[in-house]
Amino acid sequence: MDRKEIISQNKLNISDACVSTFNTKALVWSYTKDVALIVAGIFSAAFGLKGFLLTNHFIDGGVTGISLLISAVTGLPFAMLIFLISIPFMILAYQVNGKSFAVKTALAISGLSLCLATVSFPDVTKDNLLVAVFVGLFLGAGIGLAVRGGAVIDGTEVLAVYLSRILRTTMGDIIVVINVLIFSLAAYFLSVEIALYSMITYVSASKALDFLVEGLEEYIGVTIVSKRSEEIRQMIIEVMGRGVTLYCGKRGYGKHGETQSVDIVYTVITRLELAKLNKEVEKIEPDAFIVMNRVKDTKGGVLKKRPLH
Repeated sequence: MDRKEIISQNKLNISDACVSTFNTKALVWSYTKDVALIVAGIFSAAFGLKGFLLTNHFIDGGVTGISLLISAVTGLPFAMLIFLISIPFMILAYQVNGKSFAVKTALAISGLSLCLATVSFPDVTKDNLLVAVFVGLFLGAGIGLAVRGGAVIDGTEVLAVYLSRILRTTMGDIIVVINVLIFSLAAYFLSVEIALYSMITYVSASKALDFLVEGLEEYIGVTIVSKRSEEIRQMIIEVMGRGVTLYCGKRGYGKHGETQSVDIVYTVITRLELAKLNKEVEKIEPDAFIVMNRVKDTKGGVLKKRPLH
């Protein structure tokens, strides 16, 4: 091997080492962020449960609700029940979503159980309505933060994914059925009033969870059909600072179904930018046909990152 080949090989080795170091740092940062989110989720959920819910004898949906209901009827420790009842869901998580998700979920649920058993939180209020609303906010935020970290602290979501594949139905339908059963049992064993307040807690938690998982800046997919598609494309890139995809399509109009070739513009923006986009499109062509749809999540492209993502 001559001198040039040796130098070239050394450069390649240095380049590979740099890439390896960068990948290692990125991996460490990713795991650190996930751990921080899961820990924050554990403490948020624990504060909601011990600072609001437990002292007022309300329940929630999912594994938390089942554990609270059994604890209220039998007197067994809630922290122990939430761990024991979650064990089958931890095993199921491995089958449904793989090893990494299952390990994170097991650690998150174990952490929540340990936090409930060892950490003291003050009783914030005895007002039933405030308890129903704010326990939902803290519990939903806790679940949402854990989801952002790649885990769940309530195993019913895992069960819903598994059953939806077998029964060919949606996760939402299964979760609703599970929680209807839980709240019906709460009305029977505890009281109708507690069951009704618990439903408020569940709704509050669902909204907080959606807010954290979907993010403040919800994504909107916008399809624009216009004769001046090139001007609109340039506007989206230059004014909005967003990426654009063009589809070659045909525009149908008239009584006899005449067609006209047209470039269809598609872009993804945040909900907060929607008004600005509509205003800019109206400047170019007031009669442009615009279709807007919610987008669950995106990856890559020219987009703002969501908070905590």
